[in-house]
Amino acid sequence: MPKMKSNSGAAKRFTRNAAGNYKRGQAHLRHILTKKSSKRKRHLGEMLEIHPSDVRSVRRLLPYS
Repeated sequence: MPKMKSNSGAAKRFTRNAAGNYKRGQAHLRHILTKKSSKRKRHLGEMLEIHPSDVRSVRRLLPYS
């Protein structure tokens, strides 16, 4: 039986931590940054855990993570 493939797009976006949860980066930090406040940009740089309702689909996309 061949190995299952991870979804390469999901592999670049999500990482699994030691507790088994997945973390993700936030959007809106790529361009048009001059009008955004420093506080807003600073908080957008933080990683967040994905919503519990999305865990099942991310786990399917990343079978070996």
